[in-house]
Amino acid sequence: MTDGALGGRGDTLGLRLALAFLAVALAAVALLAGLTAAFASSDVSDLAGRQRSELTSAIAVAAGAAWDRGNSWASADLSPVLDLAARTGADVRIRDRAGHTVAASPGFAARQGPRSSAPIVVRGQQVGAAQVRATGAGLGAADDVLRTALLRAIAGAAGLAALLALLAGLAVARRITRPVSRLIAVTRAMAGGDRAARAGAVRGPAELRELAAAFDQMAGTLDRQEQIRRDLVADVAHELRTPVAVLQAGHEALVDGVAEPTPAELGSLRDEVLRLARMVDDLQTLAAADAAALHLARERCDLAEVAGSAADSLARRFEAGGLTLERRLAAAGVLADPRWLHQVVTNLLTNALKFTPAGGRVVIRTGPAGNGGSDEADGLPGPVAVLQVTDTGVGISAGDLPHVFDRFWRGPGAAQVSGIGIGLAIAAELAQAHGGRLTARSEPGQGTEMTLVLPAA
Repeated sequence: MTDGALGGRGDTLGLRLALAFLAVALAAVALLAGLTAAFASSDVSDLAGRQRSELTSAIAVAAGAAWDRGNSWASADLSPVLDLAARTGADVRIRDRAGHTVAASPGFAARQGPRSSAPIVVRGQQVGAAQVRATGAGLGAADDVLRTALLRAIAGAAGLAALLALLAGLAVARRITRPVSRLIAVTRAMAGGDRAARAGAVRGPAELRELAAAFDQMAGTLDRQEQIRRDLVADVAHELRTPVAVLQAGHEALVDGVAEPTPAELGSLRDEVLRLARMVDDLQTLAAADAAALHLARERCDLAEVAGSAADSLARRFEAGGLTLERRLAAAGVLADPRWLHQVVTNLLTNALKFTPAGGRVVIRTGPAGNGGSDEADGLPGPVAVLQVTDTGVGISAGDLPHVFDRFWRGPGAAQVSGIGIGLAIAAELAQAHGGRLTARSEPGQGTEMTLVLPAA
């Protein structure tokens, strides 16, 4: 996919996010505007109703004063009352006590709209009633103007809020989609075979920055694993080349009659077959270790006994290599699978044997350890049991130390040592399957110390 297509997809995502923000903002603004308009209209109507009631009461008082001067409706001058109603934008009708119309504004009967009434009382006696209706001018007009002004203000505020929501949505969407588009482009580049593609530092929310960092870490791990697989192929090919070449040459010599099938010749060929078998066994052990966590037969056992048994099985190899194997074994109960725990100890001792020159010393130590400030038990709750294998070998450089437990990884110093680089990886995975951990500490030329920490039984 081209960069233009990726950019178009990112723009589309940004537009959708912006429209979503706009829709949410519009819904909120519309709800708020509707409620505000309803409450404002109700308040304006109440205010207009109170004003009509007050006007009606004033007209009733004025009509009562006119009646009092003439002591009857026939002699009462109601023109000032009608003028007062006309000046305030209202129509009025005055009725006597029997309900007959005494005076009324022109068009009162034909006019529609809210009407208010008030009794006309003179010296404690009701002599009639006043009725008032609003017209299109005066009080009624002010009522409509106020209501219209409020609605326009609400509509303007809603439009401004919608515009601000759209601008904010576009800004936020761009901030979110830019790193997403970057991650999409890098992912597709990696899928296309570009193993060096990385997202790098992205500008955006903390979650997206963390996602980009995690992606780059994953890409680095995949790249490293790919390199390990390539090295594995090269290492296996290198390991297979010698025994296969020896077998082929020896077999051809026997077939051609150049060599006789003597016990020495056949023994040499058998040694090469055994070498190939050991390589196959290593690969099978790795496959079995992968599933060890699902097939552990845990039981209470003594870490010292398991370590002693593993040391006994390798004693002759240490003697043949001119190495001293020193044992400092103190009882330490653990809940583990003795078979796989024996495999862990054997792998640690074998690794020390390979990288310690003749005349060196390997020390294996076991014992309990509490976690009260102990570095050995750091990260494991409760009491723990510790096994350490320390050698006086060539050591491991600081750059290579983090990779000693990677599968098929072999450092520069392992070029002349047999193996395919899975011994320590198997030991680390089995330690984790038992709920423990395996760590390494080393300095070039000063030897290596492997520490296995397991929860105590």
